[in-house]
Amino acid sequence: MCKMNLGVNIDHVAVLREARRVNDPDILQAMFVACESGADQITIHLREDRRHIQDIDVKNIMINSKLPVNLECAIDKNILDIVCDMKPHRATLVPEKREEVTTEGGLDVFNHSSKICYAVEKLHDSLIPVSLFVDPTMEAMQKSKELGAEMVELHTGAFANIFAMLYANLSHSNHSIKELELPRYKLETMLENELKNIKEASVYAKKLGLEVAAGHGLNYANVHYMMDIEEITELNIGQSIIARSVFSGLSEAIKEMKKLTTR
Repeated sequence: MCKMNLGVNIDHVAVLREARRVNDPDILQAMFVACESGADQITIHLREDRRHIQDIDVKNIMINSKLPVNLECAIDKNILDIVCDMKPHRATLVPEKREEVTTEGGLDVFNHSSKICYAVEKLHDSLIPVSLFVDPTMEAMQKSKELGAEMVELHTGAFANIFAMLYANLSHSNHSIKELELPRYKLETMLENELKNIKEASVYAKKLGLEVAAGHGLNYANVHYMMDIEEITELNIGQSIIARSVFSGLSEAIKEMKKLTTR
């Protein structure tokens, strides 16, 4: 089995900070705790609207992190200029919509191929490896390779949503997903199909010479499904770790997830 790296996304620490526009909780403290608690990578997302991570956060994290930094960003030129100046260990290109609560799907590598190609080349000119955050389809793997990425991160949001409607209490909450309010047998079939898509995309991506990561909606209850896919060598997990840390503390929350993601 291949080693599984855990990238801890600390964006949601900054979400709490920005809610009150103070410097508490301190994003750097979160980074140091992650470094000391078994994380293999620090992941942050510099969004165009700066809703959580700020430019100064990226600079401070780049200076102080003893772990590799995976900087998620849009294909916006101004953002790319900042990323090239900051020089993270990797840049992950993701889609963004101002009105979304969180990233809702993978990067459209077909309709935005020229912009993505420009972004990849720009980042490569600054010697920054590139990952594309894409939906788990064979076509997206092939296109990602053609666009020059070294890595893909498979968007696991569809899988996570189905799992939450099937095995958690999401369907009984105000956040129930209307299009997934279906009989259990249908959700079970959908979950199997989504896992099959993730597996097949992972295998094909590896055959193409791409490294494979996965992320979005992964948590303590569903992450074990990813552990059965040996082609996936990295998981980027944020919200569930930060949510667990409210009750257990950040260090313990990271250690718990690390145990679940150790092969």
